[in-house]
Amino acid sequence: MRRPPERGRSERGQATVLIVGFAVVLAMVVALVVDSTAAYLQRQGLDTLADGAALRGADLGATGADVYEGGVPQDVLALTPAQARRAVGAYLEQSGAFARYPGLTYAVRVEQDRVVVSLHAPLDLPLTIPGSPERTTVGADGSAVVGVDG
Repeated sequence: MRRPPERGRSERGQATVLIVGFAVVLAMVVALVVDSTAAYLQRQGLDTLADGAALRGADLGATGADVYEGGVPQDVLALTPAQARRAVGAYLEQSGAFARYPGLTYAVRVEQDRVVVSLHAPLDLPLTIPGSPERTTVGADGSAVVGVDG
């Protein structure tokens, strides 16, 4: 004697739930890759900008009025912190950094014979993953050393 087929639960539609779940996971991975790439590219741009600003700050910070009034010393060039900060700010303005990275902030430190520039700019993420921040900040540091070749 044959049993009649059960009319209870059917497994029909289970594949749809699995496919939708994989699609959601795939979309989140794509968003993560796109956002990571955007952050990496912005950090690379800020890194280059920070290096250029540090070089300008070291160059103009060490060739201020002291050099013109007293000449170049034998072993060490004195860095003028105020002059280095002005040079970095002027460099960032001339290079269009503030237009390219809206909200850009910078800090300049003078450590003995070194100028260190720290840049930070907000990043609008192209895609968002639920639960992740919509805006984040990317930063970069650059430094340049001043010395006398003799």
